[in-house]
Amino acid sequence: MPLLITEPNRIPVPGGKSIDEYVGRVRTNSSAVSVARMVAPAGWSEPAQTPEFDEITLVLSGTVQVECDGATILVGAGQALITYAGERVRFTAAETAEYVAICLPAFGPDLAHRDPE
Repeated sequence: MPLLITEPNRIPVPGGKSIDEYVGRVRTNSSAVSVARMVAPAGWSEPAQTPEFDEITLVLSGTVQVECDGATILVGAGQALITYAGERVRFTAAETAEYVAICLPAFGPDLAHRDPE
């Protein structure tokens, strides 16, 4: 039977970014995949992380900056980026950005392995 998700669960995070999870450990108790809509305000950044999941970042508006292996990649509206489990990455937004994050397996704070702030 199909499952209609009429609204996401808001996951609180510091720094002003909003995370609305539609599928994942919080909203649907799924550990296989998570799908969340993110809105990052201008100037937002988070600590680097070395996650245990692959992450697809699909940018809807604005630009997301991703630092990985000494390189900086700008992902603009209409573009997507795949980062892989075990890679050390850091996400920031110089301007307000809206994007969808798809994580395989599903995102979990204990799987992100964020650097201390």
